[in-house]
Amino acid sequence: MIKVLLLADTHLGFDLPARPRVERRGRGPDFFANTRLALEPALRGEVDLVVHGGDLLYRSKVPAWLVTQALEPLFEVADNGTPVVLVPGNHERSALPYPMLASHEHLHILDRPRTFEFELAGTRVAIGGFPCDRDLIRDRFRSLVTESGVLEAEADIRLLCIHQTIEGARVKGYTFRSGRDILIGRDIPLGLAAVLSGHIHRCQVLTHDLTGRQLLAPVLYPGSVERTSLAEHEEAKGFLMLQLEADSEHGGRLTGYDFISLPARPMLAFSVDVSGLTAVELEGRLRAEFSSLAENAVVQLRIEGTLELGTNEVISAAA
Repeated sequence: MIKVLLLADTHLGFDLPARPRVERRGRGPDFFANTRLALEPALRGEVDLVVHGGDLLYRSKVPAWLVTQALEPLFEVADNGTPVVLVPGNHERSALPYPMLASHEHLHILDRPRTFEFELAGTRVAIGGFPCDRDLIRDRFRSLVTESGVLEAEADIRLLCIHQTIEGARVKGYTFRSGRDILIGRDIPLGLAAVLSGHIHRCQVLTHDLTGRQLLAPVLYPGSVERTSLAEHEEAKGFLMLQLEADSEHGGRLTGYDFISLPARPMLAFSVDVSGLTAVELEGRLRAEFSSLAENAVVQLRIEGTLELGTNEVISAAA
């Protein structure tokens, strides 16, 4: 039995300008804080392997200092001797910037179709994968898995790590079904204990395809560590702790998993009809609305109606 910590979509660098043009409380530190919280079990030595399912960074063109800061918590885990596997996501455009900065004997990057093999707690573990394929994954998936070599690895547990959308994955009010960038469930091969994926920000575990047929390996999405938009305001954010059992004949088995929630920022939107309101009345209305919110809430204010003269200052960011 081995334990794997799975996190993804940390989007480090989001809302963290090097030279901010306006003085305000940015959300950049939230993403760093929750990434570090997610890695705490590994820093305490409670897991055998850490897998990052992609989108470590919020974009591909970033300064070197941001890459260094983003890798720092992963290096701390790796310094303890716990292997870390990272797959480049779509936000990195399928390649980690400044790859030389990621050099560490215990940090392993799936920068091309490949497989890493480990001896963990007396168990042979192989984890294969490839960088995010943004256009042709539906047609290329089987060949990319073959090219990675994970199915040929002599291991007690085999895992596939990707950053893709699999049919049946859900976001609020929508299920992914078809498209050149959506992987077909029946193409998941035999011989894997699980498929570990980033890209979808909502935590979920897929066990069946769209026809109801059981997948040959479960697909696990940990979701993002923080809310990136108001569309995610109802979603819990966190990471997954997986328990896997050795079975060299079948590639191992997923025997259990736990979702560990993180303190994501509350987010909400509300509308105010400003028609006929004086500046004093509008300010009073907003104060009443804001008084019931958490201090760290992210709020979108939607103005309806026509603003009276002299009320623009009331709805400025500074106000």
